[in-house]
Amino acid sequence: MSSTVVIAGHVGPVLEAGETAQAVVDAIMAENPGAQLIDRGSYWRVLVRGRCTVTRRAIEARLGRPFVLPGDLERVMPSFKGKLVMGDDQVVWT
Repeated sequence: MSSTVVIAGHVGPVLEAGETAQAVVDAIMAENPGAQLIDRGSYWRVLVRGRCTVTRRAIEARLGRPFVLPGDLERVMPSFKGKLVMGDDQVVWT
């Protein structure tokens, strides 16, 4: 059985599955009501309607160690949907 996910109007990262990505996903889900996760096994697509944000602090709280933006995110995010703006403390996809 296959399911179709409508992604028009949605933005967010595509993350390589693993511990760091799980912390990013958990932080995004907590900070963006209505966020959706599409699990494709080796990678996860996170989709939020219109605007998706995540803070370094939220990721660090879930990861239990420092997380450096943008470098640590770039290592686990091979792709994304939307326009991306990264700073030292926050990431925004629109």
